[in-house]
Amino acid sequence: MTGDYLKALMGLQARSPVLISLYDQHDRLRFANAAFRSTYHVGADESPTWEEIMRRNHAAGRGAIIGADDIEAWIATALERRGSVPSRASEAELHDGRSLWVTETVDERGWTLSMAVDVTAIREEERKHRKDRDFALRDSPVEELVHVPDRRHTLGKLAEFIQDCAENPQMWGCVAIVDIDYFKAINDRYGPQRADEVLLDFARQMQGFVRRSDCFGRIGGEAFMLILPDTTVSESNLILDRLLEKIRGARPLSNIPEFYYTCSVGLAEYRDGDKVSDIYSRANQALHLAKREGRDRVKRYTLPGSDHEFRPDQTS
Repeated sequence: MTGDYLKALMGLQARSPVLISLYDQHDRLRFANAAFRSTYHVGADESPTWEEIMRRNHAAGRGAIIGADDIEAWIATALERRGSVPSRASEAELHDGRSLWVTETVDERGWTLSMAVDVTAIREEERKHRKDRDFALRDSPVEELVHVPDRRHTLGKLAEFIQDCAENPQMWGCVAIVDIDYFKAINDRYGPQRADEVLLDFARQMQGFVRRSDCFGRIGGEAFMLILPDTTVSESNLILDRLLEKIRGARPLSNIPEFYYTCSVGLAEYRDGDKVSDIYSRANQALHLAKREGRDRVKRYTLPGSDHEFRPDQTS
């Protein structure tokens, strides 16, 4: 049975697109599958050192892209890192256009197992997302501080969204007002410069969630608006929950590593007959509810009598 396992393992690694290589304590290649040998141009019977592989690939302009003018200095620095920790991961860009995610595991004898996965498609999706985000923000009047569309432009986009929904029964969507929690206290405690750094960090974090069809802008102070066309309430909630989770993990003040901040969100969906002031008011009321219920959460405006009802006569 052990022989069957070994036979299956050897057959699978030979066909696997994952680049697999094993180096001994002297950093000499002792095993490599076909995917590795093809990528780094190592013959089937060759056992070069890692250093030799890097040097000759660099000279031939193939294999991994090495962004250094002095290859010997680069190799010397890389050799200091290799095997210095039990495991590490890094990204490698190849001359053939591929991107690899490489993991290295070192045992107590100094042998190194390297496995590299092609993540080109993932990187392309990230690049597409960045292009979509840039398209959504392009040619917009922007706030000088946070470099996102200003209030006038954002409310203009809200009016366009309302008009599109009114003219097309198939259109729908949601509007969210996002507000940084305790921003005045942040300003009072850490000063205006640090408060501006928090605003900048929030804008950068938020832009990572902006899709091509969305509009994101600052509507005043620490308040921002996100317009989500063709997006259901549940989909909007998922997007905003992920945003709040990311914000919780942000540490925007490098000289105060323990500092973190949170945001509250009011969410409202488009309703037939809405004007700009209607949906804006509902999102703003939902934001006040999120603040009163403890902040750092998303609350949706709901009709009177439904769960989590918002009553306009409640104090803020």
